[in-house]
Amino acid sequence: MLDHPVVSQEEWLTARKALLLREKEVTHLRDSINADRLALPWVRVEKQYTFDTPEGKKSFADLFEDRSQLIVYHFMLGPGWKAGCPGCSFICDHFEGTLPHLNHHDVTLTAISRAPMSEITAYKTRMGWRFPWASSNGSDFNYDYHVSFTEDELTEGKVDYNFTETPMTPGPENTERHGLSSFYRDEDSGEIFHTYSSYARGHEELLGTLMILDTAPKGRNEGTTGFMRRHDEYEDAPKAHACCSAAND
Repeated sequence: MLDHPVVSQEEWLTARKALLLREKEVTHLRDSINADRLALPWVRVEKQYTFDTPEGKKSFADLFEDRSQLIVYHFMLGPGWKAGCPGCSFICDHFEGTLPHLNHHDVTLTAISRAPMSEITAYKTRMGWRFPWASSNGSDFNYDYHVSFTEDELTEGKVDYNFTETPMTPGPENTERHGLSSFYRDEDSGEIFHTYSSYARGHEELLGTLMILDTAPKGRNEGTTGFMRRHDEYEDAPKAHACCSAAND
């Protein structure tokens, strides 16, 4: 049995009510931060970007799919990588069920990576995902939104990431970082605006699994179980269907 305090129901209720007050503080703070996020000023996107998709070349406006809002998950999958980032893969496991709800709210969600489309398709098939995923290979998109870094930047030992100068050592594994960016497209003018970006743990609330684990008796328990893996790498992972056969890792 875990070495943990055991008390009477009355003592537990007192402690639980005290924690509830702090939980309500967090809820109210989240509401306030959400309002501040909506009030952020916007930046007009002046540059023209072209992306590779399974349907062929698309403009940035095309990625909105006739909706006015676009959320981009900057997925860490660089050219030549054998597999996508495990943490990004964990986040994207949460996307499928949200798509109908997001679309109903006039939001398109897509992942974008710098890997070529063929490598994205192979990994997406391995994972069995269906959400939109485009390649920015050959464009400045990833660099402009500070989730990909040049060799020169890495050689300097520091990059602009998460709105601050961040130490980064040279190496192919450090050319990519994850993030989330939001955009608005004006229906009348067709202009696109950058409205929000977050990096590092800034979008951790996307990870519903962690939010559930936070309510479990052992919490996230990463010291014992380790960090999350790609969902097909657990010992008891179900075998992929023939239509979703695993690619080489």
